Formats: sequence, structure tokens, C-alpha cells
Amino acid sequence: MLHLAQVKKNPDSGEMELLLLARQTSQHLWDMMSNKVISCTIPMSFRDGVLVLVKLGDDHEILEVQEAKDWVMGLVETYLTNGAITPEWVQKEQEKVEQWRQEITAKSLDLTRRQLELETQKEQLQELEEKLKNGEE
Repeated sequence: MLHLAQVKKNPDSGEMELLLLARQTSQHLWDMMSNKVISCTIPMSFRDGVLVLVKLGDDHEILEVQEAKDWVMGLVETYLTNGAITPEWVQKEQEKVEQWRQEITAKSLDLTRRQLELETQKEQLQELEEKLKNGEE
């Protein structure tokens, strides 16, 4: 599993540790983590305080470590530069979603109304059939 971490030097032992800050749960979703520190069992050339991306195995063994600069810059370019996601853009998207929700609700109500009308007509036809059947006998 991929994690965002900060390299930390343990003041007591002098060994490098990784402070896990967040973990990826799906392609575009991350969960924040707090105060989870793991010992760095592989040699690293990263300085204290550097942000890194860490692939961890099932039992938290370190599989891969790479500097997070390019990844962070990709986020900045995608989401935070001119023309990317702005508060106005988010507001417009929220308005679109609300409009779609209202349209779907209206269509759902219309379908429910039509279904009830059809059921009423079916019952009326069945009653008429019964009357005709009883009248013929």
C-alpha cells in the first residue's frame, strides 16, 4: 500500500524513521494518518524532514521509497494552478449535482405516479373482466 511519509531521525537512536502521514485507499482517495512511525529497515539517502512516497507490504515492511517532490508538484499542477480547481469551479459543480439530483427526483416521482396509474388501470380491467365473466355465466 502506498503511503506519504516524512523522514525523521530518531533523537535517541539516531536511526531514520518514517512518520506516516497518509495512505492511499484508491486511485484518487487518501486517508490521513496520525502519529504512526515505522523504523526504516532499508538504507536511505534522504535527509531529515523530506517527504517520501513509501510502498509498504502487508506487515508494514518497506518495499520501496521515493522522494515525493514530483508527486506533490503533479498535485499542484493538476489541482492548484490557474484554471484548475477553484472555489468557483467547485460551486458550479455542486450546483450541477444539485440540479441533476432534482431532475432525477422528479423523474422518479413521475415514474412512481405512472406505475400507480398502471396498477389502477390493471385493477379496473380485472374488475371489468370479472363482471363480464359473471354476466356471461
